Amino acid sequence: MTSRSSGSRLPAATAKASWEVNLGCNYACKHCYLGLEVNSGMPLPDKLRCLDMMAEAGVLWLQITGGEPTIDKDFLHSYRHAFELGMMLTVSTNGSLLWRENTLRLFEECPPYRVTVSMYGATKTSYDELTQRSGAWDLFVQGMNAARHARLPLRMSVIVTEDNAHEETAMIDLCERWGVEHEVYTNMTPTIYGGGKVLTAQPKDHLRMRRQFTGCSAGHTFFPMDPHGLVSICKIGRDDQISLPREGIGGLARLAPSPTG
Repeated sequence: MTSRSSGSRLPAATAKASWEVNLGCNYACKHCYLGLEVNSGMPLPDKLRCLDMMAEAGVLWLQITGGEPTIDKDFLHSYRHAFELGMMLTVSTNGSLLWRENTLRLFEECPPYRVTVSMYGATKTSYDELTQRSGAWDLFVQGMNAARHARLPLRMSVIVTEDNAHEETAMIDLCERWGVEHEVYTNMTPTIYGGGKVLTAQPKDHLRMRRQFTGCSAGHTFFPMDPHGLVSICKIGRDDQISLPREGIGGLARLAPSPTG
């Protein structure tokens, strides 16, 4: 494992970050907050350079997400590089490709801190309907069987929408039968491009009261990066962005909110 740079860190340690490797996906979920699922991103050298700068900025915990990160052609190289930089890695995935031998071999050699899998139904009918992909359920089950056999550190995000709300209990029961810890999500987020169309996927009878917002770590100890190396303070509000490949970690310091902001 390589050592970290001894260069200067940001005034407030940005210990956590998330990276959307790609907005593309092999599903077309009705509730997806990404809106524009464009299968594009940086070339591998830029991806690795951005990871180097994240490490220099003090990132210890990195969430690798998408889109669907495991479909990205550079996922294996990027993941290994982040691991070798000493980062604790969480992969957020739909689980459809966790059965691939090269992915399982990578996770054996470079263990993830957690693999968080989104669950979209308890039966083939509801799962394929929500993801709008025939055969998605079969891939999900194949991936979960392989991941459980490999003893990956799994956590399930149970996504409840109008299409599968009648299966909420069945989805929870399946998680418990598989021995996978889980969390249930019913409230949807508008797309990052301002569209509210996905809100219609919310199950009206299953919505939960949200906690009052009292602030978060965005921009202080956490930042997200999109597939093109654009960094913002918040995953949802992306109006102010800097280019990490062009501006480096100095740009991160400029983006960070003031202590009184």
